Amino acid sequence: MFKLGLITLAALLVAGPALAKPPVWIVRDADSEMVIFGSVHVLPPGLDWRPAELDAALSAAEDLWFELPMGQATETEIAGLAASKGVLPNDQTLSALLSPAGGEALAKAGQRYGLTPGFLDRLEPWFAEVALAGAEFRAKGANTDSGVEKSVNATAPATARRMAFETPAQQIALFDEAPVAAQVASLEESLAQMDSDPDAYDRLIAAWMTADTAALVKDALTPLKTASPVLYARLVSDRNAAWTRTLDQRLKGKGRTVVVVGVGHLLTADGAPARLRALGYSVEGP
Repeated sequence: MFKLGLITLAALLVAGPALAKPPVWIVRDADSEMVIFGSVHVLPPGLDWRPAELDAALSAAEDLWFELPMGQATETEIAGLAASKGVLPNDQTLSALLSPAGGEALAKAGQRYGLTPGFLDRLEPWFAEVALAGAEFRAKGANTDSGVEKSVNATAPATARRMAFETPAQQIALFDEAPVAAQVASLEESLAQMDSDPDAYDRLIAAWMTADTAALVKDALTPLKTASPVLYARLVSDRNAAWTRTLDQRLKGKGRTVVVVGVGHLLTADGAPARLRALGYSVEGP
């Protein structure tokens, strides 16, 4: 699944350009400037990722946009919604929804990350994928406390109004209300990747740190789009379109704005920067 949602970094990152930083897009019209930064939600601690353009924009920002409202209340609501909506009915099991190979891969992944088969078997496919991704990130030393959003929120001026594109309920519904077949296809793709490509997360971070957008598309978007076009539309392209409408309305006003969303939402002709460029705005960036 598209993880934002998503370590042995040293050897990969040292090889990149010394001053390389993740990609930044700058959108302008006559009386507005909007700096859009593509985040990775889960990062290892101590990574020097902050580009100077982002910090300069934050110092002057009037409003600061995230995917979700920031704070403990959102985290608590997300956890509660996932726990209540992400469990299968008593007469169903996850392994029965998967192919034989998928069931074997699920058991193997659960054993690798210390998640019991009984626990995973009770989860809907989307929630099992989230649980496995979280376990994988923890095993690599990565966490949301070191992720972009929490860092930006903690260091941005208090005067910048915090805004959000979605509510916790809306975001959980994107996963929970997706067709089961699409959820299963995404989970099976992720299970196969966990087994055959353990360095995928490392490559994603290395590509992000060096603003290698082609590699980001290959590692962050293509697997989901190939495995489950339906889920790709729900999680990526439909949201890009909705967020672009909101950003267009903001740009029709005036002032300085910073936007921080998952980097996968900013790539290709389907991403928010390209959509804003198509609406006639000046867009600088990769």
